[in-house]
Amino acid sequence: MVLPAVFFLFAAYFGWQATQGSRGLHAYAERKQEEKAALAELKTAKHDLAVWERRVSALRGDHLDLDVLDERVRAMLNLSQPNDIIVPYGPGKKLF
Repeated sequence: MVLPAVFFLFAAYFGWQATQGSRGLHAYAERKQEEKAALAELKTAKHDLAVWERRVSALRGDHLDLDVLDERVRAMLNLSQPNDIIVPYGPGKKLF
């Protein structure tokens, strides 16, 4: 009677570890959710990197995009033309 009870306890212990343990099924599901979130963040970061690389390449010396240069000058010097529409930002919000 003791031997089957010991085997049952071992089986119960390993079964509990397989579902609830640090490397069990619940932990696996949590790691999969974290992986999906990290991949989504990576996709966003790659998109942002591509946007900034395109903007920086427009300001290189061999190929100077005048529209991007004009945009940066206006943003840095806080200048505008008479026909521009000005959208004010709050004191804590910055455009760049």
